[in-house]
Amino acid sequence: MLTRPISEKDDKAIAQIIRDNLKAYKLDIQGTAYFDECLDHLSSYYLKDASGSFYYILEDDDGRVIGGAGIAEIDYFDQCAELQKLYLADSAKGRGLGCKLMRLIEDKALEIGYKRIYLETHSNLEEALHLYEKMGYREIERPRQVVHATMDRFYIKEICK
Repeated sequence: MLTRPISEKDDKAIAQIIRDNLKAYKLDIQGTAYFDECLDHLSSYYLKDASGSFYYILEDDDGRVIGGAGIAEIDYFDQCAELQKLYLADSAKGRGLGCKLMRLIEDKALEIGYKRIYLETHSNLEEALHLYEKMGYREIERPRQVVHATMDRFYIKEICK
C-alpha cells in the first residue's frame, strides 16, 4: 500500500469510490458529499491552499486508487481541521486501512498546526462510527454552521500532544 498526496489523475477514481460508498449506504441524496460541486475535481480543491488543506490517496500494490482522506480548515472551532471524504473501495475495507489513513491525517493536521479535528457523518455509516470512536473521537452536538444538512452525527478529537 502506498499513500501520497492527491493529484489531478486521481480525481475520477476517488470521486467514484466516494459515490459508490454513499450509494451503498443510501446516502446518494442532496445534503451529502454525493452532490458536492468539487467532488469531481478534488485535487484542485485540496491543492488550492496547500497550507491549510491536504488530501491523501491510498493506492494498492498495482497502483490503483483504493481510498483517500483529507483535511481542510474549519472555523467552527479554534485551530481545527475537518476530516473530509474518508472513503475506501470495498476491496480495501476490513484491513485496518481506515485507521492508517486517520493516523496520517492526524499527523498531517498536527504538522500544519491544528490542535483538533472535527468530522460529520451519518448514522447509516455504522462501520465509520465505530472507527471514529475507536480512534478517540467524541460525539458532540450538531454545530449550527453544518453545510451537509443530511449529516446527523458530529465528532471532535483533541490531537495536540
